[in-house]
Amino acid sequence: MGKRGGARGRDVGDMEAEELRVGFVGAGRMAGGLGRGLLRSGKVPASNIVVSAPSDRNLAVWREWGCHTTHCNLEVLQESTVVFLATKPHVLPTVLQELRPAVTPQHLLISLVAGITLQKLQRLLPAGTKVLRLMPNLPCVLQVGAAVFSRGTGVGDGDAELLQTLLSPCGLCEEVPEPYINIHTGLSGSGVAYVYLFAEAMAEGAVKMGMPVGLASRIAAQTLLGAAKMLLETGEHPAKLRGDVCTPGGTTIHGLYQLEKGALRATIMNAVQAATERACEMGED
Repeated sequence: MGKRGGARGRDVGDMEAEELRVGFVGAGRMAGGLGRGLLRSGKVPASNIVVSAPSDRNLAVWREWGCHTTHCNLEVLQESTVVFLATKPHVLPTVLQELRPAVTPQHLLISLVAGITLQKLQRLLPAGTKVLRLMPNLPCVLQVGAAVFSRGTGVGDGDAELLQTLLSPCGLCEEVPEPYINIHTGLSGSGVAYVYLFAEAMAEGAVKMGMPVGLASRIAAQTLLGAAKMLLETGEHPAKLRGDVCTPGGTTIHGLYQLEKGALRATIMNAVQAATERACEMGED
């Protein structure tokens, strides 16, 4: 694939989103969710996206979307101005060593790799490289995700604003201190799975009481959606909204009593802690 050009020499933060050449080094689930979110939002056309992976296994879907694909990581750097790094944590140092000669001051590198700190990224890249850490979650694919990012020392306000512009149609996107990124992984990245488990359990409870499984699953999902929307739109503390649902001696307080007996609150808090600690460990492996 020949070079498709791009706005060489211009600062990335000064470009309009539609001008950007966006690359992904790695084509797994996290990259795919973010890539599909970008395409659904219309912020970046498929013809402006190039993706690399060592095999065709994960590249086929990108080709179906109309993106350019390659097995050469260096080609992504040559063809892109904004590059998302989406490899496994243990292979990222090797990949960065390969990419290092092709990194220019015009590039903006964005790491999706769990556990790898900005300090380590900057140490593995040329001095002055503009690099950020980003942690999205899977619902970004449907533009209802939650993402947080932190910037490295070489990243200006324009670059950070560009990233927010790209990701804002994918859902919530906020800049945070770097220590919050691993917490976000435990809360939201992994938290999606906690919610799926909770929805499954709610539906199974209704099935136990005689409701058809399909109907129970739809109602459980809509219940979670509505509850989340009320949290976001009212701005109320969850405890306040929970209290609003309870009436003395009513159905809800009896159900909540059983959840408290089962230590649901402590179990969820422990799950967030365990996932956060694992995210920290992955950067040390």
